[in-house]
Amino acid sequence: MLQPSKTKICLVGDMLSAGGAEKAHAALSRYLATQGIEVHNVIVQDVVTYSYAGELLNLGKEKDDANGFSNKFKRLRILRNYIKKNKFDYIIDFRMRRKPLQDLLIAKFVFTAPTVYTVHSSNINWYMPGQSWLTKLMYGKSYGVIALNNKMKEYIEQRHGLKNLAVIYNPIDTEYINSRLRESHINGGYKYILAAGRLSEDNVKQFDRLIEAYSESVLPENNIRLLILGEGKQKGLLEKLVDGKDLKDKILFNGFQENPYAYMRDALFFVLSSRFEGMPMVVLESLASGIPVVAFDCFTGPSEIIDDGKNGLLIEDQNFCKLTEGIDMMFLDKALYERCKENTAKSIEKFSIDNVGKAWMEYLKING
Repeated sequence: MLQPSKTKICLVGDMLSAGGAEKAHAALSRYLATQGIEVHNVIVQDVVTYSYAGELLNLGKEKDDANGFSNKFKRLRILRNYIKKNKFDYIIDFRMRRKPLQDLLIAKFVFTAPTVYTVHSSNINWYMPGQSWLTKLMYGKSYGVIALNNKMKEYIEQRHGLKNLAVIYNPIDTEYINSRLRESHINGGYKYILAAGRLSEDNVKQFDRLIEAYSESVLPENNIRLLILGEGKQKGLLEKLVDGKDLKDKILFNGFQENPYAYMRDALFFVLSSRFEGMPMVVLESLASGIPVVAFDCFTGPSEIIDDGKNGLLIEDQNFCKLTEGIDMMFLDKALYERCKENTAKSIEKFSIDNVGKAWMEYLKING
């Protein structure tokens, strides 16, 4: 008797490192594999630090220094042949899609299986063209488009009129995080608050403004440091800013960390100072690591994670004076701090990989 064939899913991402979308990609690959699904991963850049499950096609290894038309076409051909050969049941695209012509070609001629496109930021221009007619042409007849929260879904509907939108949260793999928390981390012997993210030129994370907010708080005089995890082109400018404020011994740049959870575990709390977000994984991960969060109530994300005064503080969006006040409050109000710390783990149950994974299974109509 013939055995039923496995469901085959291809997850496509920019890389398997550094960002929230990439972390969601990796976590979903691990979950799908536990459900008996044959998982394939495709990445565009040759960077892998996250733990993933399934086969890997690393197109970044095919990229040459010139990265000209012929090399790009070669990689597209490899991807198209790979998809054609494997006859996937679904493709899930986690990439940023900022090249409309290229992404239109991929949508129409490369992704030949039913495709789901994910959007990981309220800056939706990173994921779909500004012209609604082109967005509809690219995504209107796809299997669907996934937004990370209801505000994002409503915004995309209003902006582009797409009808095939659904909401599925970013997953948090607490079992994996707990395993990484058990790894040793040598504390420097000081207390600190934590921030993390790419130190990129677009300055979405606004670490420069966070440094200002921290410098005006009560933390420096109480010898509480600010520790920033991440790499990027803005690092030199941020270090100069810190030097100019004579805070080199108080504000530390520890680069990208393959295991950030140990740093989260040992921090007093996490601070999110972003201009915008999608569903910030660092907030979920900080709560999973047992620390409260002080975050701007930016357009999407934090308000669906943080219950103000219960597991963290929601700060009026882009009000940096209020951010300083929030940092002070979380440090000085011990009752508030202990209450928020006590509620961290239970506050993120709906974002667990089991719950989010089941939502994906139902959305794709796969029997578990």
